[in-house]
Amino acid sequence: MSEHRLILACKQGKLWARKEVYDQYAPAMMALCRRYISDAEDAKDVLQEGFLKIYTEIGQYSGKGSFGGWIRRIFVNTSLDYIRRKNRLKEKELLIDIETGSDDDTPHLKDITAEELMQCIGELPDTFRTIFNLYAVEGYSHREIATMLQIKESTSRSFFFRARLLLQKKVIQLCDDIQIMGRKDAIR
Repeated sequence: MSEHRLILACKQGKLWARKEVYDQYAPAMMALCRRYISDAEDAKDVLQEGFLKIYTEIGQYSGKGSFGGWIRRIFVNTSLDYIRRKNRLKEKELLIDIETGSDDDTPHLKDITAEELMQCIGELPDTFRTIFNLYAVEGYSHREIATMLQIKESTSRSFFFRARLLLQKKVIQLCDDIQIMGRKDAIR
């Protein structure tokens, strides 16, 4: 079935079309929600809320740009709204002291899986994880992030820098654990 026909059927409120959109996009959007929301149950709530927004706002989709990109934007914004509602973006996270390692501590990234890397990202404090995802994964500029989160652009840059340092520290620790204990014991 063509995407155009599917969108038209969704705009008409056809249940089969809504189910098709859900089936097609739910796995990727759940992964997106989990990148922003660390708790699995909360991420499921955000997923449900995001699809409700898609179904109610489908009339606003103009056909310009990809449908998948439009859906992705809705889920990013829904995740950010959730974080704001839960008051998870806290300035005090700036005070987290991050110790950086030496240049000799470069991890062997080939030793860790994508799942393990995502777990390390998921362990970042909420603010750091949010800004890291918006900048490194979604491709937003620091200016756009500042506008979205109602913070200063320099704060976005600072949070991203700190997120990278903390992520680097977590990856180095994971690689060290893998070397010392072996693959099975290193994974938490």
